[in-house]
Amino acid sequence: MHADHARDPDSGAFVVLGAAGGIGSAVVRALASHGQPLLVAGRTKAKLSTLELPAGSAAFEVEATDFGQVQSCLDAARELGGGRILGVAHCIGSILLKPAHATSEADWHAVLAQNLTSAFAVVRAAGKAMREGGAVVLCSTAAARTGLANHEAIAAAKAGVEGLVRSAAATYAARGLRFNAVAPGLTRTPLARAVVDNPRSLEQSERMHPLGRVGEPEDVASAIAWLLDPANDWITGEVLAVDGGLANARPVPRA
Repeated sequence: MHADHARDPDSGAFVVLGAAGGIGSAVVRALASHGQPLLVAGRTKAKLSTLELPAGSAAFEVEATDFGQVQSCLDAARELGGGRILGVAHCIGSILLKPAHATSEADWHAVLAQNLTSAFAVVRAAGKAMREGGAVVLCSTAAARTGLANHEAIAAAKAGVEGLVRSAAATYAARGLRFNAVAPGLTRTPLARAVVDNPRSLEQSERMHPLGRVGEPEDVASAIAWLLDPANDWITGEVLAVDGGLANARPVPRA
């Protein structure tokens, strides 16, 4: 075990950015059982106020594409955790289902900002605030590793997230600061409502996933919480597929 963990394995705070979203709120529920204070962050405190948090936790309003605001968020989490951040979950993103020729310049810049710029802002802030080590988990997508029609912009942005994870893992390994990502398939969240609330689209999506269903927020959240757990501190630079087999498996078609 890393020396910092051996010194004080249980003291510190967890941070969840995008905490009011479908996956983010499930991560909050998963981490609450650890008993450590949580700093939950999002664009508006009103949405964060509905979350049930452990004692000593706090909410922080942040624009995740703003480097300064993200740094202030992690600095506040460090103070909340008595000088240490145990882990950061970046649960911020968007879904854009358009072919490249129908994607506007504004669409493209918005996708990059919400998915890649916000992820880089978290990595940058973690590099400054998490001097005693810890873990950061970012969110990619199955579309970054397998070709899915009409996913060009989001696939490009999330492929950037995966490259970011691997480089940061190498840069900060000597500090015991770990960087990993999860790559979900379609997950039943408010962002995916246009697909999962449409019976025909949902059926098509279920058929695409080898395990025969779309994901639930808890499927992804449990993987994020596992990667953040200090007990799993020999894992870094990994992108964990949490996608019902979408990216890697080609089963025999169902009857």
